[in-house]
Amino acid sequence: MRIPLVAGNWKMFNTVSEARNFVAILAPAIRDIKGVEKVLCPPFVDLLAVKALLEGTDIQLGGQNLHWEQSGAYTGEISGPMLAELCSHVIIGHSERRAYFGETNETVNRKVNAALANGLIPIVCVGETLEENEAGKTAQVVSQQIQAGLGGINLSDTARLVIAYEPVWAIGTGKAATAEGANAVIAEVIRPALAAEFGQMASQEIRVLYGGSVKAKNAGEFFSQPDIDGGLVGGACLIVDEFTQIIQAAA
Repeated sequence: MRIPLVAGNWKMFNTVSEARNFVAILAPAIRDIKGVEKVLCPPFVDLLAVKALLEGTDIQLGGQNLHWEQSGAYTGEISGPMLAELCSHVIIGHSERRAYFGETNETVNRKVNAALANGLIPIVCVGETLEENEAGKTAQVVSQQIQAGLGGINLSDTARLVIAYEPVWAIGTGKAATAEGANAVIAEVIRPALAAEFGQMASQEIRVLYGGSVKAKNAGEFFSQPDIDGGLVGGACLIVDEFTQIIQAAA
């Protein structure tokens, strides 16, 4: 049985003081919701403050990125060992990282290896652009992202890997994929690609989330699909009532 997971990607929002105020309201609202794993992924500068506020709860903490090296002359970067002292999870290969910062399937692969080596659970993002979707290339693109991004990964425990299917054309646009359409991509493209890398049993054990304009009003539709195991939530995770309802829908 795959336990649902809902992760909130804060992106580049909330200063440290804003983060403290927000979590002081959010944590009491969601901490008693059972049957779902909850992960907050704030900016790096907020991690220490948020971690302090989450002590004693089952709410977990995640980073939004990491470098593949353990340390070194990489100004502005954050390593796996640094994150591991604060976090349990880390987002890797988000479409915004791919689009704006040159991330590739190769760098995703290196970062996934780094995350696993440091005891972090990578939330690996895959998804096609609008042009690729309209050209009928969804299966080709997403399969390649899985194959190249996860190729050669030594995965001894399927609970140590999470995939997030985020069609790029649905992120921050208000235009979500249909629940049935997203489920079809996961069932017919992502899980077979995972099976090719890790075996059939593992492909059914690895959790696959949906992300892209997830809101309280549509979360239940997505989470009721058999192959969708929760969500990677963007804008809606910054609104306490919205995010609480999304987590309740997953639970």
